[in-house]
Amino acid sequence: MKVAIIGTTAWGTALGIMLARKGMNVSLWARSEEEAETLDRDRENAARLPGIPFPDTLSVTSHAGDALQGAALVIFAVPSQEMRRNVRLVREHIAENVPILSVAKGLEKDSTKRMTQVIAEELGPSVNHPICAISGPNFSKEIAQGLPAATVLAARDGAVVATVQQIMDSPTFRVEISDDLAGVELAGALKNIIALGAGMLDALGYGDNAKAAFVTRGFAEITRLAIAAGADPATFSGLAGVGDLVATCSSPLSRNRTFGRELARGRTVDEIQGSMASVVEGIATTAAAVRLAADLAVDVPITAQLYRVLYEGFDLGEAMECLAGVRRV
Repeated sequence: MKVAIIGTTAWGTALGIMLARKGMNVSLWARSEEEAETLDRDRENAARLPGIPFPDTLSVTSHAGDALQGAALVIFAVPSQEMRRNVRLVREHIAENVPILSVAKGLEKDSTKRMTQVIAEELGPSVNHPICAISGPNFSKEIAQGLPAATVLAARDGAVVATVQQIMDSPTFRVEISDDLAGVELAGALKNIIALGAGMLDALGYGDNAKAAFVTRGFAEITRLAIAAGADPATFSGLAGVGDLVATCSSPLSRNRTFGRELARGRTVDEIQGSMASVVEGIATTAAAVRLAADLAVDVPITAQLYRVLYEGFDLGEAMECLAGVRRV
């Protein structure tokens, strides 16, 4: 069986390594010939997952046709704000009826759309592709190292879920299933906003009590927003919700928590982003969530406060006093 992965992100690479270890033929699509040649020569993604070798059945190409030919599953593992452009680049090479899996955790900034919505929009109504998504407490480095993890796979079609689950499930990567596609995607995207604030609180030394209070209030806020957007509240009680939130707000592997911590230490948004090998999804998702909340008439004071820090130059120390509970938001 062949799986095509669009994107050489840490997450896409990690999934490629995991699936290749299962004995599948994995084709990793790189945007440039130079990158493809470098990855294939080095047999590792030194920029994003250094020291973790590619299995023999993982290949890299910059030719979309070669990557997608004969694929039984197509995985889009690109940053959320690049999803639309990448779908346009490869869509003509995707065979009819092949399942598509989004593993990106973000919302499109301007449209507030979820990634499966973006993919469906770009493929067009005349093309029949079952589209699903996964989300959960899944750090790329740990997956690539073969450490145990679990995730949630969601789609509206039960037969598609069963097929993709069989492909993705492995002895170290347990795949649970859900029919709440909106909830799983929103949980994965919105928790990154709360992780930004958690990192800020950590850097400022507000302590575990304040952080626990903030994360709890943040969880209630993003759940409220997601329900208004069509999510099942039960989804947020599981791996895709509270499970991912706990991991992202506490682990040093979390890019969003790391970004928030560095911002609170005085570095600028551009400086931090320039120094990180991977995209911090929470930044654009914060803007999308503020817009989505306004459209749905949902009160999101924590998200709004973080938006002011990220986009309006609001004093971070003052914002953190509110977020830590020193003052009411």
